[in-house]
Amino acid sequence: MTTIGIHDLALATAHHVVDLSELATDRGVDPGKYLTGLGQTSMSFPAPDEDIVTMGATAARTLLHRTGTDQVRWLLFATESGVDQSKSAAVYAHRLLDLPSHVRAVEFKQACYAGTAALQAALGIVARNPHDQVLVITSDVARYALNSSGEPTQGAGAVAMLVSANPGLLEIEPISGVATRDVDDFWRPNDASTAVVDGRLSVAAYIDSLMLAWDDYAARGGKPVDQIDRFVYHQPFTRMAVKAHLALARHTGMPGDTAAMGAGLEYNRLLGNSYTASLYAGLAALLDSDTTLAGQRIGLFSYGSGSVGEFFTGVVQPGYDRTWHHQATADALAARSPLSVSAYEKLHAVALPSDTDADTPHVTAGPYRFAGIENQARRYESTV
Repeated sequence: MTTIGIHDLALATAHHVVDLSELATDRGVDPGKYLTGLGQTSMSFPAPDEDIVTMGATAARTLLHRTGTDQVRWLLFATESGVDQSKSAAVYAHRLLDLPSHVRAVEFKQACYAGTAALQAALGIVARNPHDQVLVITSDVARYALNSSGEPTQGAGAVAMLVSANPGLLEIEPISGVATRDVDDFWRPNDASTAVVDGRLSVAAYIDSLMLAWDDYAARGGKPVDQIDRFVYHQPFTRMAVKAHLALARHTGMPGDTAAMGAGLEYNRLLGNSYTASLYAGLAALLDSDTTLAGQRIGLFSYGSGSVGEFFTGVVQPGYDRTWHHQATADALAARSPLSVSAYEKLHAVALPSDTDADTPHVTAGPYRFAGIENQARRYESTV
């Protein structure tokens, strides 16, 4: 029987990092509110010449250097930080990655859930044509107003995944549970650069979505909870994932502790919220931290405000050991350039108009950069 799933994945983030202890002190807040209450220690923040396209292409470049592109037929780009209302981020990334013209390119949107929607679409594509592979890019920049309650949950990051038959990393099992409900917990109007958030409602909607998705998963014949070894959740902030896991424990009767979450919180604690990439950054952290997971089943919960939630499972494949990738990710996180609070605030205020030509300063050390606006079109450059 042919299995389908994630053959490999890679993570990328932005050039800058903001220390949340410093931000808390500047805002007159006890640092424990951010470090313990939210479970966050820092947040990535993009340079003026970085955005979802540059981060997503960087993650994909790392991945494709390991896997090649010979069988790739689709590029699915999931984001809620889209750079254009019509042209997909996937097309920009397609050129930067020098992919063949026969690779289709399209963008997915439904808040943070869009990455899982793209993954599920990729699984269906491969099921139809097992010789084809699908490149899925999840990339986002989470932005909230300065001095708002959401400010310390900002972040930036991208995860690229190659979906294939007979995957080397994670077989995605066919049964999943879904919960879709129209909830005004979080959204970003077309004329706004930052999101509108009802924090209390968003937490409640997330938990409700998890319960409904789990019940649907169980009703459709999903594995009993005692046959799921580890759990990874979407992480708008890491304490949210902990709350979700404890709520699911009460709902299902599994042990009421966080042992099954392993180290799946570690990357998001440092990145901040990366929206569509968040769940898969958690998966990367779990796999990178443990070389004994072969054969174990991982439960994954994806949530996108607005709202759509999905619970599904994957089985870690023999030989998955990605320990050397862990060092690469750790190095990338350590290489981020620290921003003072005042410098961060200045960058936060930068917004290029779409109807005026403008160049961006060359700041990023990454392989791709957003060079600016020319004739109302976004320009991207390779630096390698």
